[in-house]
Amino acid sequence: MSRRLCVIPGDGIGREVVPVAMEVLHRLLPDLQIEEAEAGWDCFQRHGTSVPDTTYDRLRACGAGLFGAVSSPSHKVEGYRSAILSLRQTLALNLNLRPVRSRPVVSPRAGIDLLVLRENSEGLYSGREHWEAEGVAIAERVISRTACERLAAGAAELARLRHARRITLVHKANVLPLTCGLFRDACRDRLAEDGWSDLLDERLVDVAALQLVERPESFDLIVTTNLFGDILSDLASHWGGGLGLAPSLNLGAGIALAEPVHGSAPDITGTGRANPLAAILSVGMLLRHYWQLPELADRIDDAVDAFLREEGRVDFGIETTRVIGQGVLERLG
Repeated sequence: MSRRLCVIPGDGIGREVVPVAMEVLHRLLPDLQIEEAEAGWDCFQRHGTSVPDTTYDRLRACGAGLFGAVSSPSHKVEGYRSAILSLRQTLALNLNLRPVRSRPVVSPRAGIDLLVLRENSEGLYSGREHWEAEGVAIAERVISRTACERLAAGAAELARLRHARRITLVHKANVLPLTCGLFRDACRDRLAEDGWSDLLDERLVDVAALQLVERPESFDLIVTTNLFGDILSDLASHWGGGLGLAPSLNLGAGIALAEPVHGSAPDITGTGRANPLAAILSVGMLLRHYWQLPELADRIDDAVDAFLREEGRVDFGIETTRVIGQGVLERLG
C-alpha cells in the first residue's frame, strides 16, 4: 500500500523537530512518499498568505500531514490568520486529540492515561472579532449542534478504541447557558444514543482544571470545546512531562494532520535545544489513528519510554535535538 505524507515544518523549532520525527517514521515506513509544503508566519512574510493554496492541495492529496510549529504575532496584522487555525478550519479537521500519560522519569506521578478530545473548528477560535465602539472589542463564540454531534460521535469511537472507563463533558453552562448548554446537551444526547450513558459525567471547566491538578488519574476521556480543550490539555501535559512531550492529532473525514502541541520557541530556535519527542509521538498518532497501524505506534511509544528510562533526562544542552532523535532511533531497532 502506497502511503503519502505532506510535511509542513512551519516556523521556529518546527524546522528542527520535524526532520527528527520524519527519520523515526521512515524507519517504520521506509516506502513512505513525502511531499513538502509551506505554512506559517515566515510563509506569510514571504508570500502574503500563511497557507498557500498549494499547501491545501498537497495535504488533501496526501491525506496525512505533519505540521511543526507556528509563530503568530500577539497583535492584529492585516491579512494574517494563524496557519494552524486556517488548516484546521479549511480542511475540516474538526477533532483534536491530545493524549497525556505517565512516562518514565519525566512524569511526576504514575498511573495517568487520559485523552483530551477538543472541538477544533469553532468556539472562540472562529475568528469572529470586531470593534463594537472605541475601546470596546467583541469576540463571538460559535457553538453549533452539528459540530457538537460530530465531536460526540468521535468521542464514542475513541471511547470504544480505548475501552474508556469514563467520559467527562467539560463546559461552563452555569455562566454560558446558550453556547455551553447546547454543547453539553447535544454531546450528551449523542453519546447516550451510542450507548455511553452509564459512563458519562460532566464537570464545569474550573472544577475540571482543579481536579486535573489534584487527581489527574481520575480522568479518562475528556470531551470539551475549543478554547477549554486548548487550556486544559496544556495544563494536563505537565503530568506527561510538559509541552516538549505533548503530541496531538487534528482529525477530519479521511484526512489527518499531526502536530506537536508546543509552539515555535523562538528563544531556543537554532540552538539545538529543541526536544523532538512531541513531534515523534505525534507521528505515532498518525500511525495509530489514521493509518490504523497500532503496532507501529506502540513501537514508538516503547522506544520513547526506553530512552527516558535509560537516559534519565531530556535536557542535553545544545545536543538535545540530536541526542534524543538518535536515542529513539536506536531503540526502535
